Amino acid sequence: MAKKKTTKSNKKEKEKKPKDERQEMLKEIQKRLPKEVQEKIEKLKPKLDTFKKAIISKFDKYIMGIALLPTPKHFPRDMSEKDVEKEKKKNNILVLIDDSEPTKMSKGELKEKLSVIINEVAKETDESFTPQTLLLTEVWQNCYDGKYELLPLIALSAPIYDTGMLAAIKIAELHKSMVIKKFEKYIITYALVGSIVQGKATPTSDIDVFLVIDDTDVKKMSRAELKDKLRAIIIGMGMEAGEMTGIRNKINIQVYILTDFWDSLKEANPVIFTMLRDGVPFYDRGTFMPWKQLLKMGKIKPSTEAIDMYMSSGEQMLDRVKGKLKEMGTEDFFWSIFTPSQAALMLYGVPPPTPKELAGLLREIFVKKEKMLSEDDIKILEKVLDYRKGVEHGTIKEITGKELDEMLEMSQKYMKRLKLLFGQIERKKDQEQMQEISEHVATAIRDVLSYENVTRVPETKMVEIFNKELVETGKVPANLLRLVKSVFALQKKKELAKIDIQKFKKEAKELLKFLIEYLQRKRAKDLERAKLRVKYGEKLAEVTLLGNKAFLIMDVTADNKEMKVADVNKDGSLANLKKAKEEDYERSLAKVAVPVKVELSDSLFKSLEGIFGTYELIL
Repeated sequence: MAKKKTTKSNKKEKEKKPKDERQEMLKEIQKRLPKEVQEKIEKLKPKLDTFKKAIISKFDKYIMGIALLPTPKHFPRDMSEKDVEKEKKKNNILVLIDDSEPTKMSKGELKEKLSVIINEVAKETDESFTPQTLLLTEVWQNCYDGKYELLPLIALSAPIYDTGMLAAIKIAELHKSMVIKKFEKYIITYALVGSIVQGKATPTSDIDVFLVIDDTDVKKMSRAELKDKLRAIIIGMGMEAGEMTGIRNKINIQVYILTDFWDSLKEANPVIFTMLRDGVPFYDRGTFMPWKQLLKMGKIKPSTEAIDMYMSSGEQMLDRVKGKLKEMGTEDFFWSIFTPSQAALMLYGVPPPTPKELAGLLREIFVKKEKMLSEDDIKILEKVLDYRKGVEHGTIKEITGKELDEMLEMSQKYMKRLKLLFGQIERKKDQEQMQEISEHVATAIRDVLSYENVTRVPETKMVEIFNKELVETGKVPANLLRLVKSVFALQKKKELAKIDIQKFKKEAKELLKFLIEYLQRKRAKDLERAKLRVKYGEKLAEVTLLGNKAFLIMDVTADNKEMKVADVNKDGSLANLKKAKEEDYERSLAKVAVPVKVELSDSLFKSLEGIFGTYELIL
């Protein structure tokens, strides 16, 4: 396979990314702290930052974490009130030291040397700062000895700086507490494992934990059911712990039942061996540490069957590699260019085709019709598609790394060209959309001008007539003229940048909104002038004249309004009165461009008298 070149800029990005992720994680964790702790950190922030920068600049490779420890709630009974008050004013700061790498000094000497300098820095920064320097091996040794008091203290601390270890302990300790509280009867071991315990924690590291569940006395359900049931709940608790701490999608939980764990141990499962060798128990009922010691002493050895099994797994793995190469050469490359090709057709407005139709349709539309792709582009697509077909039909038995390299190069070339195609299609769509919007704007302006009895409006003089008939007469605001000019000017340009297209759409939308509202207001006023209100007896009727039709609401105050329709004769009289529906009224209203003003005539008065009897006309 072709090797990927690492540029200087890529290297800088890689160095920068963990720092960014570290800061993001710290922010998320600090958001979940109690309000009083957040306020305390904010108050001490300038001095904490000074302290942090000073000791990191001196001992960068050793500092794993810096955290503000919680103020103790209880003090020795024999301590005086004065001393208690003095202790409460102290700001205890945990400094976690990575001592996993061997040094010329002993661990005790290393701790003493670092502690002296860290204490001096703290005193120079703030008299209340009281550092507690702690080696990582001290934390782990306490866990090996079954002394877990440090874990809750670290979990409750407020991290100021963290390479990943404090976060790992915080979420693992919280998750462990949740699990033990609910399932203490079944949990044999809860241990932290993986790169974290080796002192290689980073913000991107997974936080691996494993649990062993006692299934030896299960009676009401099968062992598999117990494992599945508890596993689902325990993993759910892991997600909950992630939300509570702000350390999301980090904890990776492995759940074993005791019988399976024991079988894996006897079969020399490398994963189990590694867990025992490197793992640190956060909770143990007396099984993990004996297993760990037995492994260290060489007492846990793989069986002959296990050795044979691992030996034969080599050939199986090579077969799997061949299968993966074949899958990459067919499925992965196929889908990497097939789906985006369908997307290009969908963007153009064509339904996504089948694999058989794809190349032909792309050639027909983008090579022959639009001239956006070349024949060479389509041939690359056909070659990748044919490769998949060859494997399916058995004509291609194996795929080499060289062939995968060639296919990768072709696919990348095709995808690069496809990205350009998307840009071309989008530009074409933008032009079509702009043309459509421009037509809507022109139609709306003509409709508005028609209300002012201006019927013939050539597009070349539309801006001029709009200004003369509407702006200069004060019927529309003067700033609207700027929008009209801008929209028409942008529409005439042949090449527009993305920002200009967005500007056109925004201004055209604003202009159309005003013009439509203007038309609606005009129409509403005209419609009101086309209505008569008739009072007869205790009832109030409404008559609306729409061209050659008149619609009558017999009583506007009634809950169920009865509507009738009549023909309007040339002399203004009403004839052929019959029942009507609201839909009939809406259709007639839509057909009439400008509602007719009411003309009062004797013929109309007689018709109303015939319908309502004695009535009173309300103007």
